[in-house]
Amino acid sequence: MIRRLALPPSFAVLALIALAFVLPGLAGHDPWKTFDVITIEMVHQMHLDGDWLVPHVAGEPWLVDPPLYVWVGLGFAKALGGVLQFGDAVRMASGAFLFAAFGLVYLAARQWAPEDERRAQSVTAVLLLLGSVGLIVHAHEAVSDIASLAAVCGGFAALPLAARRPLVAGAGFGAALGLAFLSTGFVVPLALAAAVLLAHLVCREWRTRRGAVFVAVALAVALAIAASWPLALWQRSPALFGEWWTNTARLRGGFLDNLGYYLVLASWFAWPAWPLAAWSAWIRRARWREPRQFVPLAAALFSLVGISLAGPDQDVNGIALLAPLALAAAPVIGQLRRGAAAALDWFGVMTFGFFAGLVWLGYVAMMSGVPPRVAHNFAKLAPGFSAHFHPLPFAVAVAATLGWLYLVLFTAPSATRGVTRWAAGVALLWTGFATLWLPWADYLSSYRPVVLQIKSQLPPGAGCITRYKLGDAQRAALSYHAGIVTRRPNPLKPCPLLLTQGSPGHEEGAPPGWIKLADVGRPGDRDERIRLYRRPR
Repeated sequence: MIRRLALPPSFAVLALIALAFVLPGLAGHDPWKTFDVITIEMVHQMHLDGDWLVPHVAGEPWLVDPPLYVWVGLGFAKALGGVLQFGDAVRMASGAFLFAAFGLVYLAARQWAPEDERRAQSVTAVLLLLGSVGLIVHAHEAVSDIASLAAVCGGFAALPLAARRPLVAGAGFGAALGLAFLSTGFVVPLALAAAVLLAHLVCREWRTRRGAVFVAVALAVALAIAASWPLALWQRSPALFGEWWTNTARLRGGFLDNLGYYLVLASWFAWPAWPLAAWSAWIRRARWREPRQFVPLAAALFSLVGISLAGPDQDVNGIALLAPLALAAAPVIGQLRRGAAAALDWFGVMTFGFFAGLVWLGYVAMMSGVPPRVAHNFAKLAPGFSAHFHPLPFAVAVAATLGWLYLVLFTAPSATRGVTRWAAGVALLWTGFATLWLPWADYLSSYRPVVLQIKSQLPPGAGCITRYKLGDAQRAALSYHAGIVTRRPNPLKPCPLLLTQGSPGHEEGAPPGWIKLADVGRPGDRDERIRLYRRPR
């Protein structure tokens, strides 16, 4: 007889779900567009030139975000360079930051919860963060927002100690703010700091002398850490510092347009945490002045305002909302009405059961050609791709499927069953994709074949290459895969070669009479073509 799993899940079961979610997909594929290839190229440039202060993409300074993720990624690349491909080693930084985020949000929820609810609330917070739909893909890319997520979780972990140990808690919280700034800039740490400062005015528990000590220590430590890289950059080059400051201070898009985008985004990106957080705000409204209730909700609100003000409207910025919403939602998981809890449970099981079935169906079609229509669709999207059986990824996918079926069929009734099955479903879906479909997805997404085709057409000793409408991701891929560096147009110093980016129906950028040497794109990509031209002799 198979033993039923008691809930909330033990730490070991929680760790298995986290491992199943985090590890698959970090390695085994080329850098993908957009954030992944840009970040890996920055790490690669730092590895080649040894300049730890100024990140570069294709030979040009990249001063969009501070370089904490790049530093950590370089450390992993150096440590694992003999074992993994360079890009795979860099992505291990995302895995480390994710595990840190899960551990710290577990600690934050546990310290804030009443003694009899500690296990349920801490586990729920991790499951809600892990199960956030918007984290599925970005968690496995080289993106600095994952480092910021871990830092924010560290800040929340320090807050429960603020009233009892203000010096230690202030130092920890300040360090978290500083590291969040070194990951993605001002928006995320300012939102969390604003929530905590307001809480010291609103929450009686923190409106004490110890609260003032906590705030003073936190601000001092945060400023010291956050200022370290900008000051070093200013000492190196005031011009580069000015470029970074201009990029940081520039608002991208209108506030209302961005706000509308992020409200729509959050409806699925932060699911299922946001409806539970909204329910928590309602049923615990009489306790809104308690730090445990006030800070996560205020941090989520200020983060929404911050990313809407700063822009641009890109989904990766939504990661800033996930940790506070998960913590805000965790206390009410045991107070859900039976119908709502059953609906969440049923929806998760049916949704991930259906999509996991589609993943297996697609894999069988790629391997065997049956059913023919499904196999034809995969072949049409990736012309020229040939599927091969790999026993280890297949075994991992089978193990993940069996583990999920066990959770579905043999878990005891519990208030946490819905979020447990949801998070396990997210882990199953990603594991299935990252083991069974990864070669096909990499064939579609990698720029390596495109770059190598362009490189093969470069005339020997041709000199510099000008670019026209070439995107940052494409520049990064050209540099990373083949060392091809392009220049901005300069009429005073024209180059003999030109690289342009366009679509199949639009060929622009090349002056009349120039000779086209290459016209290439990724398999199945009907929108993007990269073309190489040579000046006529």
